[in-house]
Formats: sequence, structure tokens, C-alpha cells
Amino acid sequence: MADGIQITEQDVDSIILKLLEGHSKTVTVNVPEFLDLLKHSLSLNTMEKKRVVDAAPTLSQFQFDELKKVFVEEREKFRELAKDHPDDIKKLLVKQQTEWLQLGDLYRAEQENKGKQEEDQHKIDDIKSQLGL
Repeated sequence: MADGIQITEQDVDSIILKLLEGHSKTVTVNVPEFLDLLKHSLSLNTMEKKRVVDAAPTLSQFQFDELKKVFVEEREKFRELAKDHPDDIKKLLVKQQTEWLQLGDLYRAEQENKGKQEEDQHKIDDIKSQLGL
């Protein structure tokens, strides 16, 4: 939690949506649908989801299409499993929701760190200019 402010699910959705929209312009992706599939994946953990999001700018059409296909198949399989194992699936859903918030915290921390580094660089540049360097 940055600055003690609890991140919300909507905050995370917004952060991830922006990052996914950074995909190549040669690739056609329904970003909100892809976000929903990724978000609700019960088989990927926080870091695996982060790798998918981080890779978005470099993923090919084929890779996006294959990931989407895998996520859709996974969703269907878990729906089937839910009929026989509802309690287990509920536990996975709670874990998925918690991990989604953790993913948002990771990205928020990265963004804050990047902002701090840029601010520090501006200070260094100002000092250099004052010294005539």
C-alpha cells in the first residue's frame, strides 16, 4: 500500500488497462475483454499476470490470440469444476481477487518510483546548470 491508501479493484483495472493499451499498433486486441480474461484467470499468479502485462507492448497478434484462447478455455474448465467443487473454486476466486490488488500495488509502486527517479534527475540537472556544468 502506497502512502497507506488502499488500492481498489477499479484502480487496478485502470492501471492494467492503460498498460495493455500499449500493445503494438499492428495488433488488434479487444483490450477490455483481454483485461477481463487476464484478471479472472485462476491459474496465473500475480507475477505471471505481471509478466503478461509487461510483455503486452511486444506481443504479436498470434501471441495475444493464443493467450485469449487459453484464458477462455481455462474459464470454461473452471466453470465445469465449480459444479463439483464449489468451495475450492470460491477459495481460488478470493485468492485471485487478493492477488489482483497486489498486482495493482506493484504497478503503483513502480510508477511512484519512476516519478521519484525523474524528480531526482531534474534536481541533479538543476544543480548542474547552477554550477555551470
